[in-house]
Amino acid sequence: MVPLSTQRASSSVPPSSSTSPRSRWIYDVFLNFHGEDTRKNFADHLYTALENKGIITFKDNEKLQQGKYISQELLKAIRESRYAIPIISKNYASSRWCLTELVQIVECMRETGLTILPVFYHVDPSEVRNQTEAFAEAFARHEEDPNIDMEKMQTWRVALKEVGNISGWHFHLRYESTIVQEINERILQGLSRNFSTLSKDLVGIESHVEEMMNILGIGLDDVRFIGIHGMGGVGKTTLAEVIYDRISYQFEASSFIACIREETRNHGLVSLQKRLLSKIFMERKINIWDDREGMNMIRNRLCNKKVFLVLDDVDRDQHLTALAGSHDWFGSGSRIILTSRDSHLLKRHGVNDIYKVNELNNDEALQLFSLAAFKKPHPEENYVDLSKGFVKYAQGLPLALKVLGSSLFGRGTNAWKGAWDQMKANPNKGILDVLQVGFDGLEDLQKKLFLDIACFFTGEVLDSILMDILESFGYYPYLNIDILMEKCLITIKSKRLRMHDLLQKMGQEIIYDESPNEPGRRSRLWHCEDVLHVLKNNTGTEVIEGIVLNLSNKKDQERFNVKAFSKMKKLRILKICNTSIVNSFSNLCDKLLNLHWHSNPLRSIPTHGLRVLEWFEYPSKSLSNSFRADNLIELRFPCSHIKQLWKGINSLGSLKCFDLSGSQYLLETPDLTGVPNLETLDLEGCTSLSKVHKSVGVLKQLRRLNLHACKRLKSFPNEISMESLEHFYLSDCSRFEKFPDIVGNMNSLRLLYLNGTAIKELPLSFKNLCGLSILSLHNCKRLSIFPSVICGLPSLKILDVSNCLALGGIQDWNGEEYLEQLYTESTALEA
Repeated sequence: MVPLSTQRASSSVPPSSSTSPRSRWIYDVFLNFHGEDTRKNFADHLYTALENKGIITFKDNEKLQQGKYISQELLKAIRESRYAIPIISKNYASSRWCLTELVQIVECMRETGLTILPVFYHVDPSEVRNQTEAFAEAFARHEEDPNIDMEKMQTWRVALKEVGNISGWHFHLRYESTIVQEINERILQGLSRNFSTLSKDLVGIESHVEEMMNILGIGLDDVRFIGIHGMGGVGKTTLAEVIYDRISYQFEASSFIACIREETRNHGLVSLQKRLLSKIFMERKINIWDDREGMNMIRNRLCNKKVFLVLDDVDRDQHLTALAGSHDWFGSGSRIILTSRDSHLLKRHGVNDIYKVNELNNDEALQLFSLAAFKKPHPEENYVDLSKGFVKYAQGLPLALKVLGSSLFGRGTNAWKGAWDQMKANPNKGILDVLQVGFDGLEDLQKKLFLDIACFFTGEVLDSILMDILESFGYYPYLNIDILMEKCLITIKSKRLRMHDLLQKMGQEIIYDESPNEPGRRSRLWHCEDVLHVLKNNTGTEVIEGIVLNLSNKKDQERFNVKAFSKMKKLRILKICNTSIVNSFSNLCDKLLNLHWHSNPLRSIPTHGLRVLEWFEYPSKSLSNSFRADNLIELRFPCSHIKQLWKGINSLGSLKCFDLSGSQYLLETPDLTGVPNLETLDLEGCTSLSKVHKSVGVLKQLRRLNLHACKRLKSFPNEISMESLEHFYLSDCSRFEKFPDIVGNMNSLRLLYLNGTAIKELPLSFKNLCGLSILSLHNCKRLSIFPSVICGLPSLKILDVSNCLALGGIQDWNGEEYLEQLYTESTALEA
């Protein structure tokens, strides 16, 4: 927040606040102000703004209960607040109540971790520190008051001096609204982690936190890497989250990167590097093209910054190398926490210390189990012995205790005994068997849904297309996903389906047990070696419903016979993918696995039941006209060898998502008349694509059309009428010269990227894009006259015409009246 007062205290919050109990914070903010000076202006404006943002704020005339003794009620409210904002005005020191509150505020800063954010309202901070001007006059009057002793006055002076030294907001030639907004942003930033979804029922966590705080050495100027090590499900991530919640506000910037192992597998290291920098610098767009560039950017931008970083679930050296390469990447006082199951990985990376998280002891385990099973910290009378039996079986693992307890919640003793007998009848060693108790309580449809998520969909975005896919399997996902969440078998975080590793492994073990010796007799295949065994030995059967072949770790060439698929009559899901490829279509040749097929692979694959077909670097040059997949919802051929998909019309009535990104040989899109329900068409990086079929322009359900970096694209439908289109990317289509005419209603279009194209003008019908809010014409070097149609776009908020070197201005341009952001660098346009 800038500008601040000229004097800065070393810290407004002492280190002891890091372990203060959050339960004491009833209010987010306590407002301390002189009523006559600010109650009806700045204090009221600030209070209203805080409340509108959902920040719980104490203001004396709003929160005091009738009949309470005012001074004690106010002082109690201070102790129960996370932040205090003293608004120090000209007559502030004349109020004994203001000064008494301020003394309590300073005491709580030291004792409970209360953060002070002072506002100097038309007074100079030096007047507050030194008690000069109006403050000197006020204290002179206090000295004449026989009811005020000198000792009390001295505490007032000390409090004013201390607060006057704290960085805050100074009303010197500044607008009130700007300061209110800055205070709002500062409070929200500090509270962001305190609004986390961490469970209140964290048993045994405080001892772990205390030991970790000793290891972290908060306040010291060295840079420390600290590892948290333990088995899966023992609480490594939870411990890191609690520590992050409590101390992240003490650093200049902080970032918590969760699920690194899984995220790297799904999206690559570059996406995590972008996320790290985006969170720390509050920048929405971070441009990184490869992990080496990302490493340099992280090191260069953080080397002088005191940061707190948590890297959760790292299991490879390259994770650490790419995100936190060494101590000198970070500024003095930085702390980096790494959670991993692999202690040797942590040691190899040179961590300063490793904290081992052990299982709960018997008392803690019984308490955690009881909280899940009875919603209280101890078992009910008739369940004590049964509870102790389940607790012993779980062997102190928090995740197992929670899952078991939750599965038994609200059930009678007979049901408990039945669950116990079931475990006894099928003795199992370890956690996976415990977790399966929750699975066994599901209905058949819920079990199938769970197994599909465990084998195929963990980490996937739960969007409308995935819901359609699950619906097509007859899973009724809008109901049964909720049930799986209620049973603690899955979660949804950041709109993605999540499942703990142990639960996922439990589901996969169930599939393995279908046929331990022959993978071809299992319903779902995801392990690379199992899939390769089936394809090379032609052992596939009609039992197989889904296959995911991840090629990221394969370096050798493989040869398959397409007949291996012919017996898989129930195939619903087929994914042949390479998750090691970064989000760039350059330099792929040295990264790809060489797969060799004896003939067109799809000719022998039963496609009638397919809902999902993904084939990375699909080897054939075309799909035959005989390709039929009436139930197909998602079709992905990234980096394929396809030149022409099909001739004429191919009916794919259920298809919602079509991805050909990076298919560098594709010359033109086919007639998509037979794909009326298509919602997403991704052709990014199809560098040979020169023509888009006119049928694309009338796809009524299409919501996202991506033609980014189709550098040879010239022929496009002359008219488009895509009433559902929301996002349209034509950026870096350097030969694209003419934007089509808009026909009919296209009010849904919100984002249009035309940057880097060869367009000279926009059609008059462009004004019909009434819903367009973001338009980028960046680097359109042939655009010489500002398109007047832009002036009539009522919803436009962001316009980028930067680097349009030939672009001149227009008369009567009044875009500044309604645009939120206008970029005009390297143009002659005057904003």
